[in-house]
This record gives sequence, C-alpha cells and structure tokens, in this order.
Amino acid sequence: MSLLFIFIDGIGVGENDSLNPLADKELKSFSFFTGKNGFHKECEEVIGDTILFKTIDANLGVKGLPQSGTGQVTLFSGINASELIGKHFGPYPYSSTKPLLVKNSLFKKVIELGKEPHFLNAYPDIFFKNSEVRDRWTSTTLMVRSAGVRLNRIEDIKEGKAITAEIIQNAWRDMLGLDVPKIKPVDASKRALNALRKYDLVLYEYYLTDKAGHEKNREKADFVLKRLDEFLMGIIKKIKPTDTLVITSDHGNLEDLAIKTHTRNPVPLFVKGKVEPFKKVESITGVTPAILEVLIDD
Repeated sequence: MSLLFIFIDGIGVGENDSLNPLADKELKSFSFFTGKNGFHKECEEVIGDTILFKTIDANLGVKGLPQSGTGQVTLFSGINASELIGKHFGPYPYSSTKPLLVKNSLFKKVIELGKEPHFLNAYPDIFFKNSEVRDRWTSTTLMVRSAGVRLNRIEDIKEGKAITAEIIQNAWRDMLGLDVPKIKPVDASKRALNALRKYDLVLYEYYLTDKAGHEKNREKADFVLKRLDEFLMGIIKKIKPTDTLVITSDHGNLEDLAIKTHTRNPVPLFVKGKVEPFKKVESITGVTPAILEVLIDD
C-alpha cells in the first residue's frame, strides 16, 4: 500500500458563483468527490468507506490572511507554525519555523517509520543556482533536502520519472528554452502512478492555482485548472484500491477572483482509499498525522 499526496496551493472553499472557478461542472476530479459541480460552500461533507470530502481550517487561530510559508510548514509538519510565531508569514518559511521542516517533517517521519518518501516535482538548474546563492528554499524543497531525499532535475524529466510544476512541461520549453518533450496531463498521471509502485509516500506540488488567484484572471484560472483536472482524473481512474490518494491545500485564494489576496476560507480535503484517519482532521495541522497513521497501519 502506498499514499499519493497532491498538494494544491491556494484553493479554498468559496461561494457557488461566477467568481469561483472551482465551482465548475467541468472539473470532474473535484465533482467525483463532492457529487456537485466542482466544490464550494454549498457542498455537503461526503464520508464514505473509501471516499471523503470535507472542509478543514487553514486560519490556525491567528488573525489575518493565511500565507504559504506558515501554512505549508504546518501542513507538512503537523505543528501550528502560525501560532508558534504569532502571525501568518510567506511565501517562504519563517526562520524560526524552519526546524519544523528540518527535524519534524512528514518526510522525516516517514523515513523514521522505515518507509521511503519521494517528491515528484523536478526543478531546472536555475532554481538550484538561485536557491543555493540565497540559501532560500521553499517549504517542500527544504523538507525534502533536509530528509536526505534527492530533488529531481532535468534528466528525471527526460527519463519520464518526474513532473514539472506546470504538469505538461511547457514552461521549461517556452520560458527556459530547455529541450524537454511535450506531454499531456494523463502522461503525468502515469508518472505519478508509476512512482507509487516504488515508494511508500509520493508528494506532488501544484502552485499555479495560487498564482492564477493572485492575477484575478478567469481565463488563466480555467487553463491551469483544466490541466490539473485531467491530471487528477488520470490518477482517480487508475489508482489501485489498496493505495490512498490525498488532496488538500494550504490556504484559500483562487476561489474568489474578486480579490487578488488570499482568503480566510476553509480548504478542501479529498481522500480516496483509506479514509478513516482523515475523518477526525479539522485543520491543516491534522493532515500529516493522518497520513502517518495510514502508513503505520499498512
């Protein structure tokens, strides 16, 4: 049994209106869990034997708008980073919260269980150059490096073993001029499923949703959601019954295109597979403990 964790940056549970691109009947992956058009505040919780949809808190008992730095540290450590420093902070991890990712992260704890975690995202050489010069890493890359897990590079993309941040590899070609092949979202789905055969925990991060929310651009939002939806459906259709799929976010944003900031809306939690440990999750602090419970019970 393996677990696939899809982290989608900046998607909250918003109103069922035209300003919310996540409340769309064309988003088959989210509709699979909710039984409605995408997901929104009018959707009821779904708690089945192998399917779960519920909303969970991302405000963490702290005033202000949730941010990626503290939200992701919380999500990947199970410890309330915003409460620890008394504020929300982002987009990078706050200095005093970094030890939570270095010593107490999901990846570290999975390794302590005697199991093997893997991060699907790949990064171009320019990312490593800039991050090393500034010594500034994102929450996920700091967690992965600190656990001694190798970060994927261009050779892993060419070998079909990793996935770029935008899923279909277009940015690497168009913006960086790198020689990588064109792929479809379903091809990326196959890479994720192949990784599940080798590793106990597989993580993939998709951040373009948060970027589209900040831009307040419906066309851009629909574009990044369409490829994400196709990617997710490829997984939902083919994932083994013995494996578990978990999808959640760090804070709201894209669900309200009337504003360019994050929101205080709850975020969705979708699970296909072993749902029992996730029934008690009430905030993003509970996601990592629930994932570990699934892996411990294996």
